[in-house]
Amino acid sequence: MGHRLLKPSSRWTRGQSCTNNQVGPVKSGHPGIDPSEDMTAAARERCSDYANVEFRAGAANSLPIEDESADKAVSVQVFEYIEDVDGALSDTLRCVKPGGRLVISDLHFGSLIWFSDEPDRMQKMLTSWNQHFVSGSVPERLPALIKARGDHVEDVLSFTMTDHQLRPDGLAIMMMHLMKQYTVANDHVDPAVAQSWFDEQLSLARTGRFFFSMTQFVVVVRKKG
Repeated sequence: MGHRLLKPSSRWTRGQSCTNNQVGPVKSGHPGIDPSEDMTAAARERCSDYANVEFRAGAANSLPIEDESADKAVSVQVFEYIEDVDGALSDTLRCVKPGGRLVISDLHFGSLIWFSDEPDRMQKMLTSWNQHFVSGSVPERLPALIKARGDHVEDVLSFTMTDHQLRPDGLAIMMMHLMKQYTVANDHVDPAVAQSWFDEQLSLARTGRFFFSMTQFVVVVRKKG
């Protein structure tokens, strides 16, 4: 018998594609939930070859999923954008069967190390960027919230992404483009300052002085029952 997998946000499709390992044979659909129509449309297109994958509009603290209907649930970089983390945790686990598993993965922005010859400018860019999420420290809070519910923290895993080169497919270059766009669009940083920051990172990479590191945590929850 197949398992039903719930993904409370289709945002995971940005960096992944649907594969047989992710969405193997199952009688009922694997639902992905996202409040964004654009993200849902992109997810549907990427997973169009898989009839057992479906996408629904919804938010993480009000999921359009039946009680105890999912064997497993996966959330990747969603909880850091949620005001009511405890409420989102409760609603996601509501959808999971007793004894089922929930996997939550988020970056811890307090773990960020990013070299610059102009640390004040770097801090200005990071201060702006930190406003695009609700909390950059979700991983350190989750285990206590889970235990307070009476559920079991099965594991906490850490994955540190460290680069001494600016890889074209790496997290750092993606963040550079997003941060430059965000800081300027929100009038947090002058466009010339943001461009100088961006150009400095390219220069550091060319001269072998680039360094970037940040840690992503994966919290594995086993629902009581």
